[in-house]
Amino acid sequence: MNVTCRYLLDEALIPHLHALYQGEWWSKGRTIEDITVMLEHTDVVIVLQSDEGPPLAGFARVLTDRVYKALILDVIVHPDYRGTGLGADLMGAIREHPDLQQVRHFELYCAPEMEPFYEKWGFTHDLGNLSFMRFRSEPE
Repeated sequence: MNVTCRYLLDEALIPHLHALYQGEWWSKGRTIEDITVMLEHTDVVIVLQSDEGPPLAGFARVLTDRVYKALILDVIVHPDYRGTGLGADLMGAIREHPDLQQVRHFELYCAPEMEPFYEKWGFTHDLGNLSFMRFRSEPE
């Protein structure tokens, strides 16, 4: 399998990203229009492209101030490539990205079944006295 890591999502791959999102419970219903706006306002994009099979093998994005915080979002590997180590490749590319080298805290949220994967990267539930909170501006 030949997969290339890029820090830019070619416009031609947006429909493939849309298809990836439609296959996940947490991102189903996202529109191509919303995805396009999201990409314009995302600080770091990680794309794993393949020359064989589905062209978009993996994707992740990061919102960051480049000093204190980086929020990792939408880590997703195409179902045809799961179990091949591409999730680790995405996380490695995030940690190695030049714009993220000075960041003190990387944060994310995930489904419980993904916790062991992220714990391998040093993520923990130990947040001291912090709580995760959310305000919803519109119903889901």
